Amino acid sequence: MGIAMALLPSLGLLALGGVFGKRLDQTVWRGIDTLNFQLLFPALMFSAAAARPINLDDAAIIGLGVWGILGVGLLLGWLLRPFGPDRFLDFAAGWQTAWRFNTAIGFVAINALDADSASLMAIAIGFAVPMANLMAVTALSMGKGLGLRKAVGKVALNPFFLAALGGVAVGLSGYPLPSVLSEGLNQLALAAIPLALLAIGATLDWQGLMKLDIYTGGLNSIKLLALPCIAWFVVHSFAIPKEQASVLVLFAALPTASAAHVLAAAFGADCRQPATLIAQSTLLSCISLPLWIALQTSM
Repeated sequence: MGIAMALLPSLGLLALGGVFGKRLDQTVWRGIDTLNFQLLFPALMFSAAAARPINLDDAAIIGLGVWGILGVGLLLGWLLRPFGPDRFLDFAAGWQTAWRFNTAIGFVAINALDADSASLMAIAIGFAVPMANLMAVTALSMGKGLGLRKAVGKVALNPFFLAALGGVAVGLSGYPLPSVLSEGLNQLALAAIPLALLAIGATLDWQGLMKLDIYTGGLNSIKLLALPCIAWFVVHSFAIPKEQASVLVLFAALPTASAAHVLAAAFGADCRQPATLIAQSTLLSCISLPLWIALQTSM
């Protein structure tokens, strides 16, 4: 119930965005998407990765584990290509929701499971954010029809990727940021998710929210069911220590991230589908995530 209640403010912001979607000019929402892409979400990703020192003893298992989870999400999502939009750019915008994850909900969920494991979740997010963005930006660059050289440049200079990579570097160094800089970044980060959710609500096709076809149903099933099931099977097959295993399963069960909408908008993809997928994933996780937490705590 605690996790379900924690998701309600996000759903409320989506609804509020739907109310104001037609009351504000579309240039306002495009401006919000640009601000999120260039400044607010990079601040969020840097802060999440740099917030706590990354312990090298845990980094190997957690880091490889989350990379594996992201890779499986990418491969399973690709199987839905025949059922997705014809234009590859629009498919890539939705495809990324199969592996992206909600950072804020991750920290809420880990506290419901075990507050002492917050540092392990920070390691998971620190390693996952750069890889998730590398995969997403690469897919969208391919959809944009960029050549290899331009695609590599687009990935290397992407604000999401650079911010996440910088945050991991700070976390691995073991040196905390100066408090003034850390506090300023945290204030920017706090604005990222609410503004993104409002913009998603403004773009969302509310009538199609609960219409799960093969494509949208498949992507949500991958993110909320298949990935945590596979993670659960692997960590128990390899006898991963309980704390690390719980974090990996919980990480795999997180709903997709609102950053998927921001990135899709930055590349000029159709934002309606990722907006719908984000809302569906957040809503459905009100049921699935508490069940995964209950499974982990019962073992």
